[in-house]
Amino acid sequence: MKRRYFGKALVGVFLLCAPLQATAETLASALTAAYNNSNLLEQSRALLRAEDEDVAIALSALLPQISGRSTITLSNPATVRDNLSSTISLTLDLLLWDAGKSALAVEAAKETVLAARSDLTQQEQAVLLDAVNAYVQVLRDQRVVQLRDSNLRLITQELRAARDRFEVGEVTRTDVAQAEARLAAGRGALVAAQGDLAITRELYKVTVGRAPSGLTGISRLPELPKSANAAKATAKRVSPLIEQVQHQIRANELNYAAAKASTRPTINFSGALSHSSTTNNNSSVGLTMSVPIYQGGQLSALVRKSLAAVHASKAVLNQTALVLDQNVANAWSRLAVANAQVLSADRQIRAAQIAFDGVREEAKLGSRTTLDVLDAEQALFDARTNRVVSETQVYSAAYGLLASMGLLTADNLKLKVDRYDPAEYYNAVKNAPVPSSKAGKKLDRILNRYQKN
Repeated sequence: MKRRYFGKALVGVFLLCAPLQATAETLASALTAAYNNSNLLEQSRALLRAEDEDVAIALSALLPQISGRSTITLSNPATVRDNLSSTISLTLDLLLWDAGKSALAVEAAKETVLAARSDLTQQEQAVLLDAVNAYVQVLRDQRVVQLRDSNLRLITQELRAARDRFEVGEVTRTDVAQAEARLAAGRGALVAAQGDLAITRELYKVTVGRAPSGLTGISRLPELPKSANAAKATAKRVSPLIEQVQHQIRANELNYAAAKASTRPTINFSGALSHSSTTNNNSSVGLTMSVPIYQGGQLSALVRKSLAAVHASKAVLNQTALVLDQNVANAWSRLAVANAQVLSADRQIRAAQIAFDGVREEAKLGSRTTLDVLDAEQALFDARTNRVVSETQVYSAAYGLLASMGLLTADNLKLKVDRYDPAEYYNAVKNAPVPSSKAGKKLDRILNRYQKN
């Protein structure tokens, strides 16, 4: 498909006719607001932080486990003396070897974090695409309201002319009634168009985070690939859907290896100190080796289950690649169809305008009826409306194509947003910091900032 094919619809009637105000908003500013105000993105970011914590949880199995205990015992309460004793103890447990199971669990948690980051990118694309659609739909419905209002004025003029001609006997009462019926229908259509505009304005508020005000026209399409095959190749290379499944496969493979490691022995070091009010201080150290001999088949079942998860995720990757190709092809086709419809609507408008002008002049000479004029005017209105709708579809399809490729992101669109750094929280928690440490205090500051948001 030639590049000029996509350039035919760059300048649109309804988009360029959108009124400019002092507080005009561009598509870029709307997308920026959608990114900064999205509750869906905030939810996905919080879920990602929860996944980050799983890395710290998995890492804790490799770190020392220290616990303290204190007891007070009252024995033989019937006596008066020597019936109260106390004990204080401190224990230490440290994993020395488990065939790599715990280390594999840490790596699997890291891969799950990367999969969650890809899911966050996909959510970002969905939020921005919704904002694009809401933006162009408001522009579309504003223009449709303008067309309906203009159409109503034309019908009113035709009704006035029909009544004047009826007074002098040039037309019949039927002609006047036809114009009156068309005027009533036009008023109803205008109210419906105003209702549609109110609905899309509310949709805009939800997706962007504020009410639309003085939306400006879109002067050009985003940069697009030269062919459908190029778009598909880009999608396979950068799509967050592919990245997400790839990381999930790796996580499942690591979980499978960890499950196999569970069937092997583990060695732990333990130490204890205790003080009692009735006996001497005690201390002990030791090594413990645990060997699973028979667990009722549980360990073997867990190994097979984790292997099945690996096979399933690989099948998901194959299916995701197929669906991704389909989504890109569909978006490419929608864009091509929308551009063709814009060109067709342009030709339709030119022809309908000539027909309307001619029919109206012929009606003045008495060779056309009022109904002929109304029908010609309706055909012109329909052509203009089709142009408005088609151009909306052009922009929706263009940005939908970017989303299907994985390129509808704040970074790729160069939006001036308050970017969320997923690595900041991960780096703060990945080493399981102690709350009282310097790293723990830094983590507290990060958490306080997120809570304020």
